[in-house]
Amino acid sequence: MSLAKNVEFLRHFPKLNGFNGLGIYGRTAPPSGRTPLVEISGFGTNPGALKMFAYVPEQLPRASALVVVLHGCGQTAAGYDFGTGWSTLAKRYGFALLMPEQQAANNANTCFNWFTPGDIARGRGEAASIRQMVARMVADHKIDSRRIYVTGLSAGGAMTSVMLAAYPEVFAGGAIIAGLPYGIASNVREALGGMMQSTSRPAGKLGDLVRKASKHKGPWPKVSVWHGSADRTVNPANANEIVKQWLDVHGLPAAPMSAGDVDGHPREVWWNEDGETIVESYTITDMAHGTPLGLAGNDEPYGAEGAFLIEAGISSSYHIADFFGLTERVSEAAKPVVKAPVTPSAATASLQSSDLAATLWSRANKPVRQTKPVPREPKRRGIDVGAVISRALTAAGLMK
Repeated sequence: MSLAKNVEFLRHFPKLNGFNGLGIYGRTAPPSGRTPLVEISGFGTNPGALKMFAYVPEQLPRASALVVVLHGCGQTAAGYDFGTGWSTLAKRYGFALLMPEQQAANNANTCFNWFTPGDIARGRGEAASIRQMVARMVADHKIDSRRIYVTGLSAGGAMTSVMLAAYPEVFAGGAIIAGLPYGIASNVREALGGMMQSTSRPAGKLGDLVRKASKHKGPWPKVSVWHGSADRTVNPANANEIVKQWLDVHGLPAAPMSAGDVDGHPREVWWNEDGETIVESYTITDMAHGTPLGLAGNDEPYGAEGAFLIEAGISSSYHIADFFGLTERVSEAAKPVVKAPVTPSAATASLQSSDLAATLWSRANKPVRQTKPVPREPKRRGIDVGAVISRALTAAGLMK
């Protein structure tokens, strides 16, 4: 796409005027660099050039489950784990954790390339690298191949859609947080358009995108969808499109079979003939772009509040683990978790991050739940508009 066309398209996004393209995206990190994650090398040909991190409890039960967790833009595996509490859940309930990490060499803003054809097709790029990591975990730790799951936030949520579509025989289920449906974008304009507008598509066409991604004929993974109603980075209508996509794949009706509130937030549910929940959708009321945090069903907190890690009165990590069927029995090796209090300022400082669309258009004036606002960059003189656009697209990960 020509620069002129990009300029015309991005002219609709006022916040671009404040973008300097000089690395304003912070990298997340746990306090003092402490993390239970361990980096693993030699997991395959790694065509997507990703890093592999994992956490395995000391006394992992035999034939345990595996959860793959994909971070958002500007985040790291360790930072997202610290914010969401997945390794704490893994220790408590006795399952293995795999956390792939993007590299700046692949994407300047460390977003997974969910919109690049060479990274989202079965057997290619980043999708293939994640698949190879899963294979390594299964071989090393005797994982139950019927209990492998995947979840992610934002670009990681969109990449979760990719993994469920490209490798449906690998994953028993997935959870997409503030993400997008599979296959709706294959270039810059489509990616930005999908994030901002989320064009409504027929359910059949959305389902076909998944069915054509592999030769798999079923059974299909179950799916949990999470989205803040006040998200101004990824349009909340994307949640509806994801639900439509997977309802069509599963052959389920459009109308929910059950609806109610969980921790004060609306939840819709669809189940199969055996009464098992196959698709569910959470709308987090008045929440901005991010992963919802809160107390779990056992009144324990998981994770820590920070940028795009939002206190919403509901623990998405715990409820997703429960949806995957992982919270039925507490691991014998788990010890009571005593968490030091984390002040909002400390959490925000340790988890600074950003998202590509947040720099490309302004948020609505309506107040939303969010941590401390990211300070605005000082105005700069003598801006070359063409250079700004080019740097913006590169830093956003939409131009290589």
